[in-house]
Amino acid sequence: MTTPHPVSGDGRQGDHRRSRVGVVGGGLAGQAAALALADAGAHVVLLEARARLGGVAGSFRRGDLDVDTGQHVFLRCCTAYRRFLHRIGAEHLVTLQDRLDIAVRSPTRSARLRRSTLPAPLHLAGALLRYGHLSPRERLGLVRAALALGRVDRDDPAVDAVSFGAWLAAHGQGARAVDVLWDVVGIATLNARAQDASLALAATVFQLGLLDRADAGDIGWATAPLGALHDDAAHRALTAAGVEIRRSTKVAGLRRAGGAWLIETGAGEETAVDRVVVAVPPAAAVRILPAGTVQDDLGTTPIVNVHVVYDRRVLAEPFVAGVDSPVQWVFDRTAQSGAAAVFGPAAQYLAVSLSAANDLLPRTAQELREHFVPALAALLPAARDARVLESFVTREPHATFRGAPGQAARRSGPRTAHPGLYLAGAWTATGWPATMEGAVRSGAHAAEALLQTDRVDVEVPA
Repeated sequence: MTTPHPVSGDGRQGDHRRSRVGVVGGGLAGQAAALALADAGAHVVLLEARARLGGVAGSFRRGDLDVDTGQHVFLRCCTAYRRFLHRIGAEHLVTLQDRLDIAVRSPTRSARLRRSTLPAPLHLAGALLRYGHLSPRERLGLVRAALALGRVDRDDPAVDAVSFGAWLAAHGQGARAVDVLWDVVGIATLNARAQDASLALAATVFQLGLLDRADAGDIGWATAPLGALHDDAAHRALTAAGVEIRRSTKVAGLRRAGGAWLIETGAGEETAVDRVVVAVPPAAAVRILPAGTVQDDLGTTPIVNVHVVYDRRVLAEPFVAGVDSPVQWVFDRTAQSGAAAVFGPAAQYLAVSLSAANDLLPRTAQELREHFVPALAALLPAARDARVLESFVTREPHATFRGAPGQAARRSGPRTAHPGLYLAGAWTATGWPATMEGAVRSGAHAAEALLQTDRVDVEVPA
């Protein structure tokens, strides 16, 4: 067992005996909290159950192929996540569109959602009015609904109790408009279809990402495996900040002993700390935290990915959205995965990302391949004559918390009823859905709450 010990001051405002802080969980939330605390002078011990950092936004090796655990993108408005990338020295491993541009394909036609250089909200008017998957009358309805959505008070608890689908129906949006426009954006960011999603969370996505600023929705993505960012680069930054990292260390529980918190690991060991930030999914938090600390009724929603490697290029863009198809989003992961070295320079590796995948989760990998490989060929004409070199399936059964109506009141804040115990994670009360941005914000909020209690100033994302 280790014992708490003071951390020497560094002359910052509020300087006093600094805490030894344990951070449980090495995903983005835990990393953000650990860095903020270490930067403020605390001695931080980060414990992660897996052998790698990054949580659900990481990658793993499948033979000689680098496979991301999910297809994660960010927007220009994701300011906390972008600052996090800068902090860990990984800005060079991502790219960001100059202007929002999404190809939306069906088996019979193609359209684009591309913003203009006009100021918001006019920047999307042209794209919506030209959107070929809807009739001219339906397109006019899109513009009216978008303007109305921009006026929704996303902080009103009554708004969170309403489903996004019900709100869209009340504002003249039929099933067709929901299927080929609103769910194209919403299902990927909310991990829920409109009828199952909170209006408050949907309003957050559409207001901050598309309506408030013209450039807010420009899409960014990693140009390397996510592990290069959220494991390798993050590990270097954490180590340089003085964070003690313990990977492959599963926490079994926490208990208060005198003025310290004892972190019990599966190996039967205990680490004593002055403060703890628990940055794990809600089910794991319920398991290790003192009884009653958090509610465990948020539920989860899965994401399934179908990976297909072709003998030639079949998609000329970095990603495409699908409509009138079981395919939701397709990402070209050839360069990031190292597929050329494995399958040859002509090969292309595509990942089909399927959110809100409750109905797909029980299906076998073979069933999913037999369903989605033909669907890809229907969506991408060049795939019809291409040969499939390999295909496989990855699943995240508990990828995100369930962003259903009424969940905001159940999302815990960073402070708990227990002195010195704080919470982080994309499921906590960030106001954001379960995204990388929400995760980083939650870690910053937990660190801010801890440091404010200890009267130490720290700069955190707004």
